[in-house]
Amino acid sequence: MSNESTLSLDIGIGGMTCASCVARVERALKKVPGVSEATVNLATESARVRMVSAAPATADVATQMQARLRRAVRDAGYEPRAADALMDAPEPSRWAGFAPIAWGLVFSAPLVLPMSGDLLGFHWMLPALWQFLLATPVQFVLGARFYRAGWHALKNFSGNMDLLVAIGTTAGWALSVWLWLTAQPGAMVHLYFEGSALVVTLVLLGKWLEAGAKRQTTSAIRALHALRPEIAHLIGLDGEVDVPVDEVMRGDRLVVKPGERFAADGVLQEGQTQVDESMLTGEALPVPKEPGSLLTAGSINGEGRVLMQVRAVGADTTLAHIIRLVEDAQAAKAPIQRLVDQVSAVFVPVVLGIALLTLLGWWLSGHSFEMSLINAVAVLVIACPCALGLATPAAIMAGTGVAAKHGILIKDAEALERSHQIDTVVFDKTGTLTVGRPKLLEMACVAGQQRADLLQQAASLQSGSEHALAQAVLSAARAEGQALLAATGISAVPGRGLQGQVSGHNLLLGSLRWMEELQLEMGELATQARQWQAQGATVSALAERVSNGAGGEALVLRALMAFGDAPKPAAAAAIAGLRARGLRLFMLSGDNRGAAEAMARQLGLRPEQGEVIAERLPADKVAEVLRLKQAGYRVLMVGDGVNDAPALAGADVGMAMANPDGGGTDVAMHAAGITLMRGDPMLVAAALDISARTVRKIRQNLFWAFAYNAAGIPLAALGFLNPVFAGAAMALSSVSVMGNALLLKRWRP
Repeated sequence: MSNESTLSLDIGIGGMTCASCVARVERALKKVPGVSEATVNLATESARVRMVSAAPATADVATQMQARLRRAVRDAGYEPRAADALMDAPEPSRWAGFAPIAWGLVFSAPLVLPMSGDLLGFHWMLPALWQFLLATPVQFVLGARFYRAGWHALKNFSGNMDLLVAIGTTAGWALSVWLWLTAQPGAMVHLYFEGSALVVTLVLLGKWLEAGAKRQTTSAIRALHALRPEIAHLIGLDGEVDVPVDEVMRGDRLVVKPGERFAADGVLQEGQTQVDESMLTGEALPVPKEPGSLLTAGSINGEGRVLMQVRAVGADTTLAHIIRLVEDAQAAKAPIQRLVDQVSAVFVPVVLGIALLTLLGWWLSGHSFEMSLINAVAVLVIACPCALGLATPAAIMAGTGVAAKHGILIKDAEALERSHQIDTVVFDKTGTLTVGRPKLLEMACVAGQQRADLLQQAASLQSGSEHALAQAVLSAARAEGQALLAATGISAVPGRGLQGQVSGHNLLLGSLRWMEELQLEMGELATQARQWQAQGATVSALAERVSNGAGGEALVLRALMAFGDAPKPAAAAAIAGLRARGLRLFMLSGDNRGAAEAMARQLGLRPEQGEVIAERLPADKVAEVLRLKQAGYRVLMVGDGVNDAPALAGADVGMAMANPDGGGTDVAMHAAGITLMRGDPMLVAAALDISARTVRKIRQNLFWAFAYNAAGIPLAALGFLNPVFAGAAMALSSVSVMGNALLLKRWRP
């Protein structure tokens, strides 16, 4: 029997600048013994590594493996950091890190202004010595980061953006020094100090703008982290005491004051309140809570001081699961990224080759070495693959972040990319399209009886019952403003129903089977009972024992009640919206066909066209999903996550809808690629929409990233692009890719 264990470790990485850096770090991590998979994300500056260990996955083994990974990152020329360093760091000022750019602009301006003057007929050219003194600090002090990172790349026999910038600008600076030192005394020669200085400054500016955009893409996770309070009010042996949240344990009782965030998941024990769960579910309206209601860590207590009992803390809370899901999605690579990785792995060596060919081509064709070198420098500068490395992760981070804000958790990039290809949606019925709790659908009374009076009596009889049908009757009575009457002598008949006295009436309320056993005559309502049962409703009878005038009692029917699941308020609109998108729709149900088809018609589904698959056990649902996939459909399965896990996992994309009572949510999060944090069927179309928009942004970004290089490199090689414009275009490419991705943050369901 094998003792091997699998570990998944996260590590932060500082100093990466482009797609080639990503490829290099991944190669370094994969060389560590035991590593089976390594995924590096440029936008989050992190890596996720899967390792196989011969020993059990203890804390010591994890620590040792983490140390090996950190050393591999450092040996590759980058800075290992804590996995959550980027997220947990305080939000910096928007001007943080701008000082080097400011100095670069100060030193470069006197070099560039004379060029502008030449265009207007003024000759302000600075002496060569002044140009040298202004350009050299920019090149070797402000640009030192490019030399350090480029040197590490060379040591590892690879290349990156920094190496291209370092080689290109150093060539321009060295050429200027050589032209200055070899010029005839008193001769005015054109130097290129301003080009190298301005390129370094523009690249630094581009990286600064890019860093600001990165902070915006991580804002979703930062906001989720900020939901965790620092202190909890614990009811201990000595009364109420404040303790750090990390010390709270399951079973503890906590006081939560108005306006405070809940520190853990739990159950409300005392008090009533309204809770703002918008950051978790996307639901804008506060949710009423009363004793017995579930509470979620991170949500905000309303106006009531309440007492709760803790059910889950730390990593086991719903908030922690949500954070982990969003982080997983943002750390993952979409399948389309594999093409980018393959290109990035050979990009820098190819660019160096093109630059060398440009130099030799111009020089051997009779042009000056000076012009040949300038064109080669322009090739090196324009070719920096920053935008290529950011194109996919920036869009994924922005898309999954804004989706999470609205209660849509996208578990991985593969689900994101597959969602826009879906052509078939299969819904589980109970709890997904329907409320999932019985509701009093109809009530038929015998002639001469008042419905309001009988409903009031039935609710009063069941006022102390927790049975689902009793709760449905009580809800209907409350909705009609009925006050409960005093009930006495209540007794339950197991599996049958209830009996007792309400305001002088000796009542029985229970199943039709019980009434048949008691030989109750159904009379004029018998046909109605059969119709309701044929439609899949559960039918109960309300009867009364009355004197028969001969000293005995007779059992008389007063009313029939039909119970059934009700469609969710937005379900029909959601179905209509998906149909308008051209999607095939199916409903899976374990109910009998009559009940399933009756509900389907209420929802706008078409049983006559085969859109209802009824009488299926939970174990059969996955078989139906696989049958549709084998027929060539690309299937999205939507379920409530309790008994639908196999079907969710078997579909091309699984979409789990969290239950109102929280049950099955953990199962849903693990089985499905996408989790809807509130039970609103309209979110299905919203999830498909944000997925399609995100994939569209990825493709747009990749197009522009490739387009910049595909157009820029030939232009530079042919002499149509000087190094300064090449540097500006390269910086612009990264910023435009990040800016395009950030447009997703404006999305609304």
